[in-house]
Amino acid sequence: MLPAATLRPYTAADERAAIELWRETWQEAYPAIDFAARVGWWRERWRGELVSSATIVVAEVTGTLVGFVTVNAATAYLDQIVVAPTHWGSGVAEMLLEEAKRLSPARLELHVNQDNSRAVRFYRKHGFAVAGEDVNARSGAPVYLMRWMQVANSE
Repeated sequence: MLPAATLRPYTAADERAAIELWRETWQEAYPAIDFAARVGWWRERWRGELVSSATIVVAEVTGTLVGFVTVNAATAYLDQIVVAPTHWGSGVAEMLLEEAKRLSPARLELHVNQDNSRAVRFYRKHGFAVAGEDVNARSGAPVYLMRWMQVANSE
């Protein structure tokens, strides 16, 4: 059994590990794509878009970054949940998603590749529904817009 993960706010010192974790995770999900060649693009996007507009929370196990989530609470957009493949199925993704819901308690929206059945199942299991379809402008891949809405308490 893996040691329990803990959550904490992202700091600039986490950048290298977060970017490498992004590369490793996407490489595992899409082995035919060379994500090492995309690291420069991702670093620019990370610094220019996500760090400046999103709240980023990281998951650690014994001091090692094993996941992160990025949420723009102003737009309710969850851009990334990334979990190290060695921690898939360990509860880290659920912890990060609960944190995202805490950061944006009324609703969350995200895009997920339609062919990423593992991610689609995960989000459906946690209350997200398909709210539309689109195409990723960079990759041309078909994506779902998925949305989670807080259920009003009927008491």
